[in-house]
Amino acid sequence: MAVSRRLVLAGFGVGLAAIDAAPRPARAAGKPLRIGVLTDLSGPYRDTSGPTSVASVRQAVADFAAMGGGLEVEVLAADHQNKADIGAAIARGWIDTEGVDAIADVPNSSVALAVAEIVREKDKVLLEASATTVALTGAQCSPNTVLWSLDTYLLGQSTGGAMVRSGGDTWFFITADYTFGHSLEEQTARVVEASGGKVLGRSRYPFPATSDFSSYMATAAASGAKVLGLANAGADLVNCIKEAHEFGLTRVGMRIAPLEMFLTDAHALEPAETAGLVCSATFYWDLNDRTRRFARKIVARTPQNWPNMLHASAYAVTLHYLKAVAALGPAAAQASGRGVVARMKAMPTDDDAFGAGAIRADGRGLFPAYLFEVKAPSARQQPWDLYTQRAETPAAQAVHPLGFDGCALR
Repeated sequence: MAVSRRLVLAGFGVGLAAIDAAPRPARAAGKPLRIGVLTDLSGPYRDTSGPTSVASVRQAVADFAAMGGGLEVEVLAADHQNKADIGAAIARGWIDTEGVDAIADVPNSSVALAVAEIVREKDKVLLEASATTVALTGAQCSPNTVLWSLDTYLLGQSTGGAMVRSGGDTWFFITADYTFGHSLEEQTARVVEASGGKVLGRSRYPFPATSDFSSYMATAAASGAKVLGLANAGADLVNCIKEAHEFGLTRVGMRIAPLEMFLTDAHALEPAETAGLVCSATFYWDLNDRTRRFARKIVARTPQNWPNMLHASAYAVTLHYLKAVAALGPAAAQASGRGVVARMKAMPTDDDAFGAGAIRADGRGLFPAYLFEVKAPSARQQPWDLYTQRAETPAAQAVHPLGFDGCALR
């Protein structure tokens, strides 16, 4: 069946947003279901989420249609520019004037928290795939939000814990100075200190206005810490790893701990800069036959940017949302975002990216976490063959306890 496409002006002065309609089966007259992908199309998180997250949401819509889902679905996309006020304005406009029922992806924790409040107020749905602050399922949890597979608690426990166990008991942090960076630093520091280690210092840099990290590297080197904890992501993380090598931090025995490193980041770096680094993820394209099948579909859409765990999360949370809408009925789903999220929590999840799973009462997805080591250049079969699995943490141990950080949703 043909897929109709058209361009509409959206984003309220921020740019063009594409609407992509799924194949339309015969059904009773009614409003189409609209999903707005609010992402970073031009900034430091463009590759880690961005256009590939949009492609992943569209793939979920296409796969749901191929299952005979029977829904008319349209996808919009816009750039929040990593600014909470712009993201909030787009979200309000989408809901009030464009009839958007769910907002998906939303990298940048400050933007995500602002959008979560709007979605709760308007009784719509936030399908959070890319923001990772624990506040989304902690102090600011909401019956209208699902956070799929990754947060700063998991990253601190997995990567931070692994570094301490291997002897990295003194840390210096370089941190993006906003909600996400603070949360990632705090969660990791908690693990380090609980394990008997010490935090010797930290530097917080303006985000997203920093591209030169040389002064921060000098301060880190002077600290005498064994581990450089990078509490950032995307282009900032890539630049920090490059500059750490240029400053010779590894030559004096300092280990680099990229606390939120994605496949796309590892690919953007020189092999010599990444070999031996460890990182945590909830998805890797080469885990099994199902993940490879999912990856092939996304690579066909974005061949220069293979899917990472954020892209996989955007796909999986959208697919599960569509299944819940179909089970509830489109009219009821569009009338109550809380109702849809409640149905998402009541239904087991299953998709090619993550396999079988569940969504907890606080909206947190329950999936295993994996500790990966980046392969040496000689071990790589192709450019995106980057990881070797070193450990797996079951879902029950990977996520924070229910009620963590004050969430009352039980």
